[in-house]
Amino acid sequence: MENRCEWCGDEPIYTDYHDQEWGVPEYDSRALFEKLILDGFQAGLSWITILKKRDNFRSAFDGFDPEMIARYTEDDVTRLLANSGIIRHRGKIEATIGNAQAWLGIEAREGFSPFLWKYVDGKPLVNRIETMADIPAKTPLSEQISRDLKAEGFKFCGPTIVYAFMQAVGMVNDHKIACPRHGEVQALAR
Repeated sequence: MENRCEWCGDEPIYTDYHDQEWGVPEYDSRALFEKLILDGFQAGLSWITILKKRDNFRSAFDGFDPEMIARYTEDDVTRLLANSGIIRHRGKIEATIGNAQAWLGIEAREGFSPFLWKYVDGKPLVNRIETMADIPAKTPLSEQISRDLKAEGFKFCGPTIVYAFMQAVGMVNDHKIACPRHGEVQALAR
């Protein structure tokens, strides 16, 4: 793809992610949970590491079903810490369990998807990115969402993680203007 955003390089798993997923508006509450959890696991690592282990994560965490994860016990934490196919970080694993419990509360109250999308009035924010240097690591909005998620009981959701999540799930369109995906993902918004 000509003029593709440079951050994805040329490794097929990364370019496929850029060309098919990144920035596509996601409205499914369970899928949003999965992506937020994976962004939390990515903290301190490269996203390609997570992409390469994503299927292992899905298998290890019961398809990222929050209702199942919310019931995990110490035995599940031990099982996950022994799984070499995922990132074995006790704090992130335990946070995932707590995050599933917090997700259940938000989902029952208003729905996780509406909870998140209300921050952008239900439609993606569109940035006019020309170079990678134009992409912020965090924004005042990602700081607010991070604070609000933490107030709900979420962990590993700082403002930088939240901004990366917002980009990934299409709450903000940070494809370069010259990238063909910029217009394509914008057309997919509700």
